[in-house]
Amino acid sequence: MKNSVSDHSFYIESDEEDEEKVFIPDENGEEVDGNESDDSDSSAENQQQNKPGSYNTSWPQSYRQSIDLYSSVPSPSIGFLGTPTLSRLSSSYLSSSLTRRHTPETLSSATKPLLPTVDDQIEPHRRSSHALLPPIPSRRQSVRLDDKTSSKVSHEISLPRHCSNGQAVLNGINVLCGVGILSTPYAAKEGGWLGLIILFTFALLSFYTGLLLRQCLDSQPGLETYPDIGQAAFGTYGRIALSIILYVELYACCVEYIILEGDNLASLFPNAYVSLGGLVLSPQRLFALMATLAVLPTVWLRDLSVLSYISAGGVVASILAVLCLFWVGLIDQVGFHNKGTTLNIATLPVAVGLYGYCYSGHAVFPNIYTSMANPNKFPSVLIACFAICSLLYAGTAVMGYTMFGEATESQFTLNMPKDLIASKIAVWTTVVNPFTKYALTMSPVAMSLEELIPSTHLKSHIYAIIIRTSLVISTLIVGLTIPFFGLVMSLIGSLLTMLVTLILPPACYLSILRGKVTRIQRTLCIMVITVGVVSSAFGTYSALSKIVENLRS
Repeated sequence: MKNSVSDHSFYIESDEEDEEKVFIPDENGEEVDGNESDDSDSSAENQQQNKPGSYNTSWPQSYRQSIDLYSSVPSPSIGFLGTPTLSRLSSSYLSSSLTRRHTPETLSSATKPLLPTVDDQIEPHRRSSHALLPPIPSRRQSVRLDDKTSSKVSHEISLPRHCSNGQAVLNGINVLCGVGILSTPYAAKEGGWLGLIILFTFALLSFYTGLLLRQCLDSQPGLETYPDIGQAAFGTYGRIALSIILYVELYACCVEYIILEGDNLASLFPNAYVSLGGLVLSPQRLFALMATLAVLPTVWLRDLSVLSYISAGGVVASILAVLCLFWVGLIDQVGFHNKGTTLNIATLPVAVGLYGYCYSGHAVFPNIYTSMANPNKFPSVLIACFAICSLLYAGTAVMGYTMFGEATESQFTLNMPKDLIASKIAVWTTVVNPFTKYALTMSPVAMSLEELIPSTHLKSHIYAIIIRTSLVISTLIVGLTIPFFGLVMSLIGSLLTMLVTLILPPACYLSILRGKVTRIQRTLCIMVITVGVVSSAFGTYSALSKIVENLRS
């Protein structure tokens, strides 16, 4: 099979960020530019949707770079902005990376600072570790010359692999274990004790769909991200539709951050309010506004890798908040005395959305997989991520519900006694964490919109600033309009996370590998899609109904 150099859009960069051309001898012994020699071939091949070169030429091209910044936990072995690669990334954010198109060379190099570096090597064959998944031919991230040239020159370049298994687990936990853990006691109250079965069911199904994404990535060369999978399965329109869903989910998470800040800071300072003429700002609205003004400069930062270092503490922050909850219940003798309800049928759909939100990491899993030094260990990485996060979710749900019973709030930090030191630590940890996450979460959305700026205006920084400022202000408006943390989270989990996690992965898998899927595999995929569709329908309807009801009251 012939794959030209230009098909893969592969570039080699020196430390000075200059592109080096790959020269190959022609039949007369003269050196010619490998990229130029294949121009005529690539122009015809790029018209086909499933050719490798087409995956990184369609919108959004910035997805890989922005999601790596959003999800990756920096390696402690890397000096802080000390290596040439880090220096290149930190040179200028708004004045460099945003004023030129996100070409493949800039996107691939942007992932280097965030992950531990190992020797570059050709990727070994990837074998399926799941008995229900078909064997897929090995996927080699390489540049191959055409058959005529390869008979004389053996020239194969492998994309570098950086991420150790431990680093991949940390990256996965950093994405999965977010603010959703604060609402697991509330989900237990809404669904009852039997509702916890839904939590573990979603964990199992999400693990399986994560493996399906891996098989999709292995099916064709050039697939590296979730939008790439969408394009391979459903063409350019599929890529665009899937990308919009992913970006809306990230935008909604930023809305949740604003609501969270307002709720928790208002619990610390319940008497804070501002009266301007006839306008009175309640504590929640006041602190939501202040939090927005505080995070606004962070979305203008030139070097988001700095925030990526700080946001790695998100895993520690979540664990610390859970430990504070346990301390308040056991040491401070609040106690675990509430028996709770076995099953709440009326509000069970809300719990479905809340539990679904807990496993919204599939947008990042392809990036983690394609960055691993040993991709064969990806199933083990997924098992570790889902097992650790599920235990944290279930433990927090049980502790919070038995401590506060039917009075459980949408965030367990709002129930903790305000005079206890452990409570203050938990609340302040919860308040500080979104300040490091907001810009990284909003960055993929902003960068995708900045790609749409006409090339004649790329050198004007004002456009990027306007886009980012508008996005931040809009999250404040939405957060003030719908200030219901638990219900908004349930809506996100039901409407968006179900699509990204349970519905689209098996749908893409069936589309891409339609000729290799057995009857059992097809049946399993259809069952997962059915569970996702039913959960999404009931959860979305229930969350919207309660939001409308609360707005009217």
